[in-house]
Amino acid sequence: MSTRRQFLSRSAAMLAGSSLLGGSWQSLAAAASEGTMLKRTIPSSGEAVPAIGMGTSGSFEITQGSPEYEALKEVLKRFFDGGATLIDTAPTYSNAEDILGPLLAEAKLRPKAFIATKLSGVVGRDKGLAQFQKTLKSLRTDKVELLQVHNLGDWKTQLALARELKQQGKVKYTGITHYLDSAHDQLADVVQETKPDFLQINYSVTNRGAEQRLFPMARDLGIAVLANRNFNDGKLFNQVKDKQLPGWAREIGVTSWAQMFLKFCLSNEAVTAVIPATGKPDRQSDNLQAGYGPLLSAAQKKELVSLFG
Repeated sequence: MSTRRQFLSRSAAMLAGSSLLGGSWQSLAAAASEGTMLKRTIPSSGEAVPAIGMGTSGSFEITQGSPEYEALKEVLKRFFDGGATLIDTAPTYSNAEDILGPLLAEAKLRPKAFIATKLSGVVGRDKGLAQFQKTLKSLRTDKVELLQVHNLGDWKTQLALARELKQQGKVKYTGITHYLDSAHDQLADVVQETKPDFLQINYSVTNRGAEQRLFPMARDLGIAVLANRNFNDGKLFNQVKDKQLPGWAREIGVTSWAQMFLKFCLSNEAVTAVIPATGKPDRQSDNLQAGYGPLLSAAQKKELVSLFG
């Protein structure tokens, strides 16, 4: 049994008497109907998006018709029922887009979705355009909300293409991504030069390098931020396997470490949305809870950071 599953079981027991903070998807849906998930504004347009998104790397790289595929139907149902909309994917996440597209179409969820995809691993305008056209076919759509240049690959050509597609109405927003601490300075240089609508970068309680230059720059330039690797590829759960949640966790509606890690990220106002990936319905419900209730105070963030040395 995974460490996170143990956390979820403990959380459910802790919340047995609470209807507002219950861990089940039914109580999550009830909370969503009574309140509103935290939303953040995209500076370049003023559009507000729910702060809890989801990724597809790994979790959607599965076989169509498999038990994992069936589970993803419930993952998506809970995602949208919980008030979320933003899904981050890429044509280089194996067959993730080929899985996501039919699932959204079958459930008639595409109109509700804010799809963020990428130009990834291609060099040259023609290859970038061909990849984007395949992405549209895979996703069963004629446009996407966000097109990002993945990991700065051939970024000058691909960002120009993304902006061309934006002018054509095929793309609503453009962005640039990376996922490594070592790329922060280069990403910051490119963002400062090009001023895209979005940037995407890794951020977690143990990987806070984006706070140094990228986040202040995003605020100054009016750029939305997607934060990836919020659980540091799952390593954070191993680090807290013998730790109890801080005593103040219940004050902010936190009942699991996953929620705590996501709320930590969102407590930085530069972060527009977090995008944790999961193929498990119960984990989806748990993640979504982080979008409700108060965020961490400065003192709470400092205490949480101190737990990790």
